[in-house]
Amino acid sequence: MGCCSARCTLILLCCLQLVTALERQVFDFLGYQWAPVMINFFHIIVVVLGLFGVIQYRSRYVILYLLWTLLWVGWNVFVSCLYLDLGGLSKDSDILTLGVSSHRSWWKDNGPRCESDGLPSAGWRKWEPTPALSCWLEYQYVEVLHCIVQLLVSLLGFVYACYVVSTLSDEEDSYYIITAKVKAKEEPGKKGRQL
Repeated sequence: MGCCSARCTLILLCCLQLVTALERQVFDFLGYQWAPVMINFFHIIVVVLGLFGVIQYRSRYVILYLLWTLLWVGWNVFVSCLYLDLGGLSKDSDILTLGVSSHRSWWKDNGPRCESDGLPSAGWRKWEPTPALSCWLEYQYVEVLHCIVQLLVSLLGFVYACYVVSTLSDEEDSYYIITAKVKAKEEPGKKGRQL
């Protein structure tokens, strides 16, 4: 295995997917967005299985990773359309929270360079932050950027996984041909009986 082989590149891409998925999982937990939390969890599991398949030369796990990558790309396109209000979707809907809570994206109140009016209220009442007034980058674009990063890494992973599956299949086929030839040489008298 060379340093720049497709397997090494796919391993690197899977590790990058794990890091970005874990980062996304944390912020979805903070925003109480339960649909993305569940889907991110499944994504992490499948990427780990795909990584195992690449390292252990198991094409079935890599094929599972390939199939999941197609679903993952679809999910990220859906989330991007949701946050950009495309196709009749609205970022104010309860789709991502599954209607369980009224929370929204964590980035809505904690975006990059957001200036908030949230001051402690008078008296003994608890502090209640108010929505951010101005942000360097609005929360829906931060979420879309997360999706774009996931899409780019996933599409690269898909291409490399296709190549790795084809090479693993070729190696498995050559393994079976070699073992069949070895068995034929060891047992020359049984070849005629099998026909």
